[in-house]
Amino acid sequence: MSTCSVSKGCFVFKPSPKKRRVSQKTANDFIERNDDSEDAELRFVTCQSLWNQIKSETEQVQEDLNKQLFDNLVSFLRRSHSEFQEKTTEWTCRMKSREIPTAALVLGVNVTDHDLTFRSLSEVLQNNITPYIALLEAKDCPGIKNLMQKLMGQLMNCYVDVDSLEDEDYVQVSQNRIRCSMTSLTNWYETVTKKTDSETPSKKRTSSSRDWQSPPVVVIFKDMESFTTKVLQDFIVISSQHIRELPLVLIFGIATSPMIIHSLLPHSVSSLLCIELFQSLSCKEHLSTIIDKLLLTAQFPFKLGEKVLQVLINIFLYHDLSVQNFIKGFQLCIVEHFYSQPLSVLCCQPVDAKKRVNSLSHDQCENIRKLPSFRRYVESQVSEKQIALLTADSFLKEITQKLLEDLRVYHENYVSVLRCLHVFTSSLPKYPLGKQIRELHCACLENRVWETEEYESSLQLARMLNKSDLVTMLQQCVEIFVSSSGNEFDKTVEKLKEFLTQFQKLEVAEAFQERDVSVSSQKELQKKTDLYHLQKTLLELKESRRSKKLTKFEMLRFEVVDYIDSLVRDLSVLVGKHTFL
Repeated sequence: MSTCSVSKGCFVFKPSPKKRRVSQKTANDFIERNDDSEDAELRFVTCQSLWNQIKSETEQVQEDLNKQLFDNLVSFLRRSHSEFQEKTTEWTCRMKSREIPTAALVLGVNVTDHDLTFRSLSEVLQNNITPYIALLEAKDCPGIKNLMQKLMGQLMNCYVDVDSLEDEDYVQVSQNRIRCSMTSLTNWYETVTKKTDSETPSKKRTSSSRDWQSPPVVVIFKDMESFTTKVLQDFIVISSQHIRELPLVLIFGIATSPMIIHSLLPHSVSSLLCIELFQSLSCKEHLSTIIDKLLLTAQFPFKLGEKVLQVLINIFLYHDLSVQNFIKGFQLCIVEHFYSQPLSVLCCQPVDAKKRVNSLSHDQCENIRKLPSFRRYVESQVSEKQIALLTADSFLKEITQKLLEDLRVYHENYVSVLRCLHVFTSSLPKYPLGKQIRELHCACLENRVWETEEYESSLQLARMLNKSDLVTMLQQCVEIFVSSSGNEFDKTVEKLKEFLTQFQKLEVAEAFQERDVSVSSQKELQKKTDLYHLQKTLLELKESRRSKKLTKFEMLRFEVVDYIDSLVRDLSVLVGKHTFL
């Protein structure tokens, strides 16, 4: 056969991800492209350290958010094959003996975040339930042959012969090649579970899964909606015929609705599944938690401006709903900031910031003097201090340390007041300032929120809150300010506790007053029996209600709302006074 066409062809061989070498010149590239900066290496180290802290924090947040979901799944798997584990004869005779335990895991439409969730789930199951876990994707399983190949390949960690699937009962004797059938998988499972050593052919069992004599085999369909109906039907029917010998558990990763199971599978097939529904946390709630832990905290000195934060949130809300992409965008902002801003070397912890300010060179001091916020600060000072700030580097360093400390304290106070304001506005009708705290945070960054119509509308609605809601909100605000670092809110806590005490006294006083009024009004009405005096009395009561003064509760409610308003305005006055904002 002629090879002319082959010799003229162009063949591309993509390197394996495992064989790719990660470049070790990242730091050098960062430094070489910042030749004009004398502290490029320090900025790179600071950027790397900050990102490592943020990365570990986001991983911890995701672990905490998924903990309840994973615990429920572990509990489901523990009881799914308890009868199989006990080897009872009744289990094989039950009507449900052919049903496959199935977990319908609804994760939401943020498909790009599902990989991380399934990787974490696999680790949890391997540590607690079973070492036999297979992760299947629709793109790798266009047919039942390919599905069995992937399944057995991941479980056995060996090469599988796909073309041999038609021979259901034939098992290859070769050590590295095995026939791809459910029968061979069942034989393999019986063999490995009888072994007494602690290692399986593919991976080592943990102490938790070693306690199981017959641990279940978990098959995870990561994108259940993308699988073809025929592939799912064939696999479920075949698996149900071997469920007595193979304790199989299915986990369906669902992005839309659990009803998709009945849409893809006919009743004759879906009846072979014993389905239990599991719901993950909403991606919007996940994002709110990430923003709360990364931005609304004094733990990390890096903050996002209103435009950048709004862009990242808009991409999340209107494009992909991916928390992982939001975190990647946040990482890009960090890298760009440290790469392009020479003074980003001061974006560090307070202890390190003092040392770095003292070691600033003359050129770096000139960079500080060029900042627009610093120019505004200089213009607000007396002439003697202006000259010192613009000429004396030592005096500039001293003032810079003070300004950085003031900025840190401001951010701590801002977060506490923001949370308190959110407590009062998050439950108002139509949510004028937003339901999530991230919405309120964006509104505060965008403009002077206390001057907006939405803020005034929120105050008016807050002045109509009932007593129980108002007391609950005050208690939450006390907890917020008590947990705040620093002593700036000691007087605020005392004032809020004083409000709570007044509400308690008012409740007792109003109870006695209402009882006395009701008794006196009844006696008054009983005295006037004729129509004329009765009509006159009713008109007097109606007129008194129209012109009545505010009650003690209403006056106290106005006082509470005005005090919260004063906290917001007092803090926001400082925004223009802080340098580096």
